[in-house]
Amino acid sequence: MSYSETLMEHFGSPRNNGPMPDADRLGRAGTPGRGPFLILYLKLDGPRVSAARYQSHGGCGATVAAGSVLTELVTDRSVDDCLKLTPDDVADALDGVPPTKLHAPAMAIAALRDALK
Repeated sequence: MSYSETLMEHFGSPRNNGPMPDADRLGRAGTPGRGPFLILYLKLDGPRVSAARYQSHGGCGATVAAGSVLTELVTDRSVDDCLKLTPDDVADALDGVPPTKLHAPAMAIAALRDALK
């Protein structure tokens, strides 16, 4: 299994990792205590995401990287544009994800959709 340099960079130095106490929206994917899960925190400024943070628990390096890159993808984007993002967009932003780790971008997008529902 080969990881891209971009994925490894996000895993080794995750961006926007940690809670956001004053979040306007919170999204979850996965089930705490039953495997990996991801929590996404969003701060909104009108129709735009002004800040994003995440926490991943029990996940692999690909999950950490997917949460990290997702926060970069959504920051300064409209909510409507964020709702159009797909797991493929997250994987592409990481310069690819191994087929056995495609659950990671899917989990990141599931948390995003949960936060914006």
